[in-house]
Amino acid sequence: MDKTKLLLSRLNEIGKALSKKESALALIGLGSVGTELDRLDQFSDLDFFVIVKTGFKQQYLEDLSWLKEIADVAYCFMNTQDGYKLLFVDGIFCEFALFDENEIKNAVFTPGRIVWKAEGVSDQIAIPQRQLDERQQHSVEWLIGEALTNLYVGLCREKRGEKLSAMRFIQFYAVDRILELMETMETATSTSGDFFNLERRFESRYPCPSKELPVMLQGYEKNRESARAILLFLGEHFEINPDMKQTVLDLINL
Repeated sequence: MDKTKLLLSRLNEIGKALSKKESALALIGLGSVGTELDRLDQFSDLDFFVIVKTGFKQQYLEDLSWLKEIADVAYCFMNTQDGYKLLFVDGIFCEFALFDENEIKNAVFTPGRIVWKAEGVSDQIAIPQRQLDERQQHSVEWLIGEALTNLYVGLCREKRGEKLSAMRFIQFYAVDRILELMETMETATSTSGDFFNLERRFESRYPCPSKELPVMLQGYEKNRESARAILLFLGEHFEINPDMKQTVLDLINL
């Protein structure tokens, strides 16, 4: 069976299994198996919420027979107090959480798709009642300042032989700020973003500036080279403090 069809079939099977339990209320598909089915492909996994009646959540968490009876499980572990990551033997990977009918009212998530719901349950159960906070928007000046100072700290760590810490400051923290700066340079395409993770589908959303990312992310042994590329990008696209630029450049060349 085609992987995408198998994913949706497995999700429907989970819904059928839950429908046999009086304490289950709903199964909500999220992400590419939720309201964004157009993104579903062979590399997708199953992200979902299971909603149960108050007092039954722990029972579902402690006994996964409602899920394991559908197909053989190769691996699973409880990664949060609310849910698991699980791999079926046939390669279907799941990330899911369980909430009772009161908890779901305060859960923070993007709208999902009802795969199954018990009779009498409102369609609104798949719509978050708690509004998502707007992602904090930083000024261009702040982003440039953070990127430059992250480069400085990272290069100092590199000089001390702390390559791992240097890599985080240069190729993670500074690049995170670069991604936000790139958002200001180009209007995003129609590809849907991820509220919780800016890097998701970034290449599709910002195709032109994202082409400059590879030279900024050259790996553990090339922190200086990555820092040079980031500094060059900042200098080409934004006005940066010349003294700070020279200080960073001196560390790169030291």
